[in-house]
Amino acid sequence: MKRIGVLTSGGDSPGMNAAVRAVVRKGIYHGLEVFGIYQGYSGLIAGNIKKLELGSVGDIIQRGGTILYSARCEEFKTEEGRQKAIEQLKKFGIEALVVIGGDGSFRGAQKLTELGYPTIGVPGTIDNDIPGTDFTIGFDTALNTIIDAIDKIRDTATSHERTFIIEVMGRDAGDLALWAGLAGGAESIMIPESETDIENVIERIQQGHARGKKHSIIVVAEGIGSASEVARKLKETAKIETKVTVLGHIQRGGEATAFDRVLASRLGAGAVDLLLKGEAGLMVGVQNSEVVAHKIDDILTDRHQLDKQLIQLAKELSI
Repeated sequence: MKRIGVLTSGGDSPGMNAAVRAVVRKGIYHGLEVFGIYQGYSGLIAGNIKKLELGSVGDIIQRGGTILYSARCEEFKTEEGRQKAIEQLKKFGIEALVVIGGDGSFRGAQKLTELGYPTIGVPGTIDNDIPGTDFTIGFDTALNTIIDAIDKIRDTATSHERTFIIEVMGRDAGDLALWAGLAGGAESIMIPESETDIENVIERIQQGHARGKKHSIIVVAEGIGSASEVARKLKETAKIETKVTVLGHIQRGGEATAFDRVLASRLGAGAVDLLLKGEAGLMVGVQNSEVVAHKIDDILTDRHQLDKQLIQLAKELSI
């Protein structure tokens, strides 16, 4: 193997650049030529591919987003689109590929492996919703962004004796909401993995008022619906007035935390190691602090499991 490629796909996450850097420098260290594929699978089809040198990835380890950019690509989901992508790989002499992204990106990687191009997936998403790894690249940074927002909002909630509802991202997974709610001392956390009755939320607020508490923080995962809808139900059911904050895409940006930089570096380098061993169709992850690999087929059929002990702990500590 002489040449490999690397691309980022799907939603961006802080730490993707650190992963790209690791792939490039690990590859060059082992005598490989590394090519960056810009705009994900869309750029692969279009041939937007450039050779990356050591200097190409200098001073990017801390940067959020992705220097390779990212784009959705419906064409790649078709057989014709995938054949165009393979033609580009052949044109540039790229023999294997590292794909950094989430489950949608891994489906593309799986298809390329099936068509004879060895591909390794690296989990990059703030949602932390990929099975086979304890953490995904970007989760820790997004979590700290949310915590910073909760701390600031709590100051205002305390000053005005109000209940604030904060909506966070996570798609269909509640990891961001659960971890942020626990670390931020939220009185209620609403996530897809655990049914939270609006009556229970009301009861918690009222119990707090009964003992003299004047403010509350409720964290809502986008996977259960909108914070505005929760606010409407609280007003209609119990006449509780609230303020709503939707954090939105601020959660996906910013400099990567030290944890995400190290995680991305380990996983990016691990992906190159697997390719050098002749492996393909695998995702590299970290479990119990060890770098591991799982078949992408299994990753796409398994379901991410949220830590149920954290759900119970959050309930116990938010009384």
